[in-house]
Amino acid sequence: MELHELTFAKIIILRDDIAEVIINDGIDMDMPMLEVYHNFLLSNLKAPFSLLINKINSYSYNADVLLNLAELSEINVMAIVSYKRITTVSTEYLHSIPRPIEWNLKIFSNRDDALTWLESEQDNLLLSSDS
Repeated sequence: MELHELTFAKIIILRDDIAEVIINDGIDMDMPMLEVYHNFLLSNLKAPFSLLINKINSYSYNADVLLNLAELSEINVMAIVSYKRITTVSTEYLHSIPRPIEWNLKIFSNRDDALTWLESEQDNLLLSSDS
């Protein structure tokens, strides 16, 4: 496990192809932050990679970020850990926005369950690519 602290988030490398992302409390994510975030993922993870998005903090995105969030073809799946009903609803809304790259995600209320699912999905991808 490797912890990286960006000015707006913590990213924990759990495996060379899985990271946990925790956006800092009170952040209003803008395009320069999103670019730093995407560049970090591309530079520090082995593609295709998967993300555990831990929504323990409250934060927001500006409109441009909403349309470009997680638009990396290198992302396999995302497990979202949501601790509040409002967070689940807002995540479902984000997921419903039409995108050039469709998000493959599942929402959980428990981090352990999210990580177990994420590892399984990532391992299945690796097994199928070896065949």
